[in-house]
Amino acid sequence: MTKRTYLIVICASVVVLLSMGIRQSFGLLQTPIAQSFGIGLAAFSLSIAVQNLIWGLSQPIIGALSDKYGSGRVIAIAAVFQILGLLMLANADSLWELHVSTGIIIGIAGSGMTWAVLMSVVARNVPENRRTMFFGVVGAAGTGGQILIVPFNQYTINAFGWSEALFIMSIVMVVIIPLAYVLKGKTEDHSVGRKEAESLLQVLDRARKHSGYLYLTAGFYVCGFHVMFIMAHLPNYLSVLEMPEWLPGVAISIIGMTNLLGTVIFSWLGDKYSKKYLLSILYFLRSIVIAGFITFPISEYSVLAFSFFIGFLWLATVPLTNALVGQLFGLKYLATLAGIVFASHQLGSFTSIWLGGWLFDETGSYDLVWQISIGLGILAALLHLPINEKPSETKVPQPA
Repeated sequence: MTKRTYLIVICASVVVLLSMGIRQSFGLLQTPIAQSFGIGLAAFSLSIAVQNLIWGLSQPIIGALSDKYGSGRVIAIAAVFQILGLLMLANADSLWELHVSTGIIIGIAGSGMTWAVLMSVVARNVPENRRTMFFGVVGAAGTGGQILIVPFNQYTINAFGWSEALFIMSIVMVVIIPLAYVLKGKTEDHSVGRKEAESLLQVLDRARKHSGYLYLTAGFYVCGFHVMFIMAHLPNYLSVLEMPEWLPGVAISIIGMTNLLGTVIFSWLGDKYSKKYLLSILYFLRSIVIAGFITFPISEYSVLAFSFFIGFLWLATVPLTNALVGQLFGLKYLATLAGIVFASHQLGSFTSIWLGGWLFDETGSYDLVWQISIGLGILAALLHLPINEKPSETKVPQPA
């Protein structure tokens, strides 16, 4: 491990921390923006849902661009578009501007500054036997944004208003642009042997026929459904229950703090034990925690306890899933393959964010979405069990 390796891990962690911290703050914006525009909760929920869907659908394309042209350029350009999207939202005065800025521009920008691209950067710069652990460090930094960025944004929203808070967020995002230079490079520059002889289309063909890859993709849909429903709708859920105003921001921060611990622990275990079994355990425990939360009476203490335990299970799935994709197919096209899996994650995010907002406007309750979350968690736990963790092999034609 060289000093440059540690520098790359630190810079990647900062990029993910800032990018994810901003995204995890959109739940705090739902109520003030809805009140400012005089619209129902479903309208801005749709903007956030579109953001997550576009983020996911564009991820394989952005991942492929990163594999081909280098990660540094992709990260820098994505940061510029993220800033433009925040500024457009801050000055929006119509519903279509909410959808374009929050949904489309910020959605696409997220693809260049989050898991698939950044995990690919880390993968090519750390030892293979410690890869999952360093994935965990970067993954933990992502929800570290909940500890630092979300409470800061909650303060700026309360103190200055949502529009000014977005302007402040855009200034913070400028930090990412110079960090992109440190994170430049292409994974194929570090690949040797057979993997150089395999094209992207060939590895995509292998992946679509690999049942384990399909199970991982389906399981990550559930991950997105869980985390983004909670992130987008927990603040309003607590508001409806007339919980104290300080509780939503603190709850999200606690999720971030315990996620740091959970992600690092599960990532460390991922270098030593079966990743598929660890993923099954994570999804099953999520269902148990959610079931307990909605079964017992809601109070300040139950919310804090729920935040603690769900945070421990929050995004430990990310390093394990990305590491297992790399284990199955190698690193050369990791950003692309992980991007496809992440697209499923964001499809789940879109579903839960939109469904939560629509059902709340229709029924005044989130009960059905909580119940669906429990069932999906159990399904995801079962889906990971049959995955074959041995590296996928392909026959490369030998020269005559």
